[in-house]
Amino acid sequence: MTDLSTAKSQAPAPSDWLRSYYFTRAAVSIGWIAAALIIGRSNAAVAAILLVAYPAWDALANYLDAQKNGGLGSNLSQTLNLAVGVFTAAAVAFALGMSMNTVLVVFGIWAALSGVFQLVTAARRWRTAGAQWVMILSGAQSALAGVAFVVMARADTPPDITAIVPYSAFGAFYFLLSAIWLTIQSTRGHAAVPN
Repeated sequence: MTDLSTAKSQAPAPSDWLRSYYFTRAAVSIGWIAAALIIGRSNAAVAAILLVAYPAWDALANYLDAQKNGGLGSNLSQTLNLAVGVFTAAAVAFALGMSMNTVLVVFGIWAALSGVFQLVTAARRWRTAGAQWVMILSGAQSALAGVAFVVMARADTPPDITAIVPYSAFGAFYFLLSAIWLTIQSTRGHAAVPN
């Protein structure tokens, strides 16, 4: 029979989940950027799929993370981020029938709201998980980028999917930095524990 201390040591730490979660989010963002630059900029159908998939993936990621950390009921900021992501995916699909300027406005509003919710989530986790200063910085920058998107949407020249690429690149950078930070913290923690 396994005693309680052994069971606790075998259970994955919250930072283990966050590390793999951040690495996954970085990888998906990098894949999205590659698809946008290689195919999306010259193929309108692929660009449309990528633009709808971006907030939809963010919504799914928030759902998965919340479920691993007490459920949606315990994570209001992620529940709101999930709802905003789902609504945005539908709004982007609708806006694609209007203009890319409208799509960029929708993205801007979503980036601003999503950034604020991400910032709140990171602030709430500050005492229990590492690398949250990176997520707070990422959330703040996302909110500012949202405002920039709305301003960019007023330009006379219609934007294309590449207007979203820098935003996604910064997101990938922050998630990767968070994952690396947690990996270093975990390595130091294991090194400090005597065998």
